[in-house]
Amino acid sequence: MRFLFTIFSLLLVAVVGFAQDNYDVDLIPANLRNRANACIRNEETTIDMRSPDNVLLNVKRAITVFNQNGEDEARLVLYYDKNISIKGIKGEVYNSVGKLTNKFSQNDFADMSAADGFSLFVDSRVKHYLPSVNEYPYTVVYNYEIRNKQNLIIPDWSPKPADDVSVEKSTYTFICKPADQVRIKTQNYSGTPEVITDEKQKKTTWKANNILASKTEPYSPAHETYATNIQIAPQAFYYYNHKGSYTNWKELGKWIYDDLLAERKALSPATIEMVKDLVKNEKTDKDKARKIYQYLQDKTRYISVQIGIGGFQPIAASEVDRLGYGDCKALVNYMQSLLSAANIDSYYCVVSAGSEKKSMDPKYASMVQGNHIILCMPLKGDTTWLECTSQKIPFGFLSDFTDDRLVLACTTEGGKLLHTPKLTTAENLQIRKADLTLQLDGSVSGKMNTVYAGSQYENQESLIGKSITEQHKLLKEAYNIDNIDFEAVSFAQKKDISPKLTEEVSINIRNYAPVNGNKMFLQLNPFNLRRSIPEIKNRTHPVYINRGYTDEDTIIYTLPDNVITELITGQDKAFKTPFGEYVCKASLVGNKLTYYRKFILNDGTFPAAQYNEFSKFINDINSADYLKLALSLKK
Repeated sequence: MRFLFTIFSLLLVAVVGFAQDNYDVDLIPANLRNRANACIRNEETTIDMRSPDNVLLNVKRAITVFNQNGEDEARLVLYYDKNISIKGIKGEVYNSVGKLTNKFSQNDFADMSAADGFSLFVDSRVKHYLPSVNEYPYTVVYNYEIRNKQNLIIPDWSPKPADDVSVEKSTYTFICKPADQVRIKTQNYSGTPEVITDEKQKKTTWKANNILASKTEPYSPAHETYATNIQIAPQAFYYYNHKGSYTNWKELGKWIYDDLLAERKALSPATIEMVKDLVKNEKTDKDKARKIYQYLQDKTRYISVQIGIGGFQPIAASEVDRLGYGDCKALVNYMQSLLSAANIDSYYCVVSAGSEKKSMDPKYASMVQGNHIILCMPLKGDTTWLECTSQKIPFGFLSDFTDDRLVLACTTEGGKLLHTPKLTTAENLQIRKADLTLQLDGSVSGKMNTVYAGSQYENQESLIGKSITEQHKLLKEAYNIDNIDFEAVSFAQKKDISPKLTEEVSINIRNYAPVNGNKMFLQLNPFNLRRSIPEIKNRTHPVYINRGYTDEDTIIYTLPDNVITELITGQDKAFKTPFGEYVCKASLVGNKLTYYRKFILNDGTFPAAQYNEFSKFINDINSADYLKLALSLKK
């Protein structure tokens, strides 16, 4: 389900002539080398929108790679298809003192289909090049030119692509006719662009110089949210023989519905009658929709289909009905058509999908913000959302792939922004109960029951349907405990709008509690250990916790008869902060030692100044989680 319907944030490219520069690494200022794995020496991007169906992109890019960790920045990947043509590529490689060591051209690039393992039809291709250099540092210079026969998608500008990259100089120039209407979104740009206008063209140039590399800070927002970025969206556009105009989400959603969807919804009379017969005994629209959704899951499978209008238009519902497969666009459109046959309204919704939440920008509409399609049913008082690309996901459950974000609903009246349901801290549960026996040799064995819900449901859902051997292998990786064996494994699902998965296992862990003389060292918490995080001085980014959750563990150990139980005391811990809560405690009744742990992590964004408090909270939990009891044994 997690494959995007097309690739539009592509590095579209082009070539300009320029005088020879000096790429001696010693010329890079010391502050631009600090913390940098690569440095962009010079990047000049020019976009010339000569007409809506003729947009030229020219790029010159020189980047110095300091070490192997900066290698990705030297990589050039160019996508093209019948509407995107690469007019020229050339480049050079220089050593650390700026001496030319190699030249290359378009013929040196690998050329392959852009299809992935889930794609059946993809009409785009990709050219790829990475210099084969073993001595660092080195500098690679790319010059390339691309012609786009469309202006719906204009490449944006992000001068600093990653935290560990510094920038010596970068410019971004957009050229259009003086009368062309464009919308420009500026993010984290403090300067003023240079604008030159005459009777033939309007040229706008943004510049960035001397941007330092920075150390990646844990629990930071996504890089794109704080990086400098310029985005451009022309009002009047041309795309794959389609013309349109938009300035806001309502107009864009209207174009998507009218031009891309409206003529793709028809089903055969036989299929319409089948749907009516399928739901004839259901009392409510929601029950009817659930029945149709099960039919969709039983009949279809997901396959990427990146053809048509740039990958934006679904194949017809009648084709999905005939073939039994489609991509996210096609399956949502098909489900919408099936629901329509039962007189149930629904919305085709464009979403920016991914485990990290990302919403449509309410103030800036553009075609590039979405990468996936989901369905919304505005049932009276009970709005229900559907993920249509999975054959296993429960009805009405979106998962953490698309929860809690603004999406674009495309309707007959136009586009409107809706908010998907949030999987809350209280809903994202992992509740574990274990009954274990501790042997004299330090081994433990017993049974364990774990219930997963909300976003944590997905953590284990993929195990359903796997072979026993594969389940055991994946469980060993998940629990990551030395010498653990799973003697029996079973799963049970509650598949509804708030799904739950119950995992039942019988385990044996050899030498879990090492014995030394008359001491046995028992770590009370074997299954749910919180890792520490580094302390950071002078934190710059906010503390961002993408998704909250709640874990609760109860483990009962039956101790050997010769353990001196009177010495087991004082292991309780409790912490409460704005970031969450933690409690662990141990109690003893007879030879039954009960360990209880509860951890609540709250989602949210917190000031950078609170990072030290957050790291202390997490690291205190880490210390408590790894606490070992020294059990005395009777001689």
